Amino acid sequence: MHSHINFAYPWPFTYGHLILAVIAAAFLGLAFYRKWPTFLLILIGAFTLWSTSAFLLVRFGFDLNGRAIMPTQSFLTSGSGRVLDMGAGTGRSSIMILEARPQTTLVALDSFGESYVEHFGAGGKPQEVLDLGRQRLVANLRAAGVEQRATIQPGDMRKMPFPDACFDGIVSAYAIDHLTRDGIRSSLAEASRVLKPKGEFLLMLISKDFWLKYTFGPILLHAGTRPAARWVEFLQNAGFEVVEQGARPATLYFVARKR
Repeated sequence: MHSHINFAYPWPFTYGHLILAVIAAAFLGLAFYRKWPTFLLILIGAFTLWSTSAFLLVRFGFDLNGRAIMPTQSFLTSGSGRVLDMGAGTGRSSIMILEARPQTTLVALDSFGESYVEHFGAGGKPQEVLDLGRQRLVANLRAAGVEQRATIQPGDMRKMPFPDACFDGIVSAYAIDHLTRDGIRSSLAEASRVLKPKGEFLLMLISKDFWLKYTFGPILLHAGTRPAARWVEFLQNAGFEVVEQGARPATLYFVARKR
């Protein structure tokens, strides 16, 4: 159970399809009752089937407001070390790492700025957004029982407030791909800078695959949905060697090692 953890993804992403399904089912019932033309029954029935199946996929497949499962066990197999979460948001990827690697400590970095407001619905003045972001993150870490091994650091992943070679591992989930091309390059260069030699980087990205297109169409296909080969190029140019590449529904991931 994870009902006490709230990753704050807005309801249109988590329950929007269910609302559409209920409305479509009501129209389908009305269409049968009023004996509407067959082609309308087929269209409404198809829409009802899509919206219902899309809701089930988002709720139980993507499970945006549930605990994330690490997509590979090859990241940080030592099970210990100091990890940085670049673009931690409300803590989903931070909790994922801290639970999968119980001997690690973690620094959760986020600017709690424009992108945070866009994805998690925080409004108000910059300081209010920063305070709310911290509160949400702390609350989720505490609810997961991992707050003692985590610290929060406000900051921009394109220019991070850390010394060189101070982390054993880095995770970034659905954050770097929201940046422009120059922002991506800057962030990956910073990741390479703060990572120790031979340190590992788990990069998780939104993937423009069948499942994302089926559920959300163009809604989530922002500029960061680049092909895998382009991300390999970005990583290599930043000084990383890609040691594993894989995919899960709506997700592309890489495990890279600093050269």
